[in-house]
Amino acid sequence: MMVPETIAAVPYSRARRGGGTESAVLPVQRIGAGPLPDGCEALVVAGDLQGVAASPWGGDPVLLGVAVADHLGVWAEQGLIPAVERVGVVLTGDLYSADRRGATGRVGDVWLAFAVLGCPLVVGVAGNHDVVSAEEVAEFGGVLLDGGSVVRGGVRFAGVGGIVGDPRRPGRRRPEDFAGRLDRVLDEEPAVLVLHEGPHGDAPGQAGSALVRERIASRPPALTLCGHVHWERPVSPLGGGHIINVDARVAVLTGRSSPRR
Repeated sequence: MMVPETIAAVPYSRARRGGGTESAVLPVQRIGAGPLPDGCEALVVAGDLQGVAASPWGGDPVLLGVAVADHLGVWAEQGLIPAVERVGVVLTGDLYSADRRGATGRVGDVWLAFAVLGCPLVVGVAGNHDVVSAEEVAEFGGVLLDGGSVVRGGVRFAGVGGIVGDPRRPGRRRPEDFAGRLDRVLDEEPAVLVLHEGPHGDAPGQAGSALVRERIASRPPALTLCGHVHWERPVSPLGGGHIINVDARVAVLTGRSSPRR
């Protein structure tokens, strides 16, 4: 089993259940998982960055995702990650923060913050609290996946955004609609599947969707990246691949021998 190594942390503030705010710490963990696209020495994967934090460059607090993007250059200078020009970025959604839990809002600034760094790829999905469009992300040079796939550096990334739920609420789809979209992207045989709501894992406390697990289990990608619910242990095997949950976490994937699809 892959053992995450904590290499850094970002203090931040988030809305507290019941009102007000509370302090929290975002762990940054190195995990030996792959595959990595050509031109990338690591993939930085993050999701559920629902808070605000100080940028290492100072100024007023910014969305936590923007602060993480600002930290990438600092971590590269410290030798914790490769140079940002050799680091791909994958976002699993829920990048918005407000003074109350469950708020929904625009997250284009987070995507832009990673894009302007010069990372060779910025791909991902929207969470159920995000307001962002594929066209907006494309303007930054990124790719917002939702029922499709893209090949970067010889690796196919596919993704489905949102969660299973009442479609009258933001970022939700009926179970049959979500399953159909997921089946279509699995037909494209991605090496990396990006979801907001992911499958459950094998260990206690690794909650997730039984529907998603059932759909993926018969043809699991090398990596399934997701969030939405928090896992204390972020990695679980799934067939010949692995699930990595990045709810309120940054994972720095450093690669391992794994067939490309």
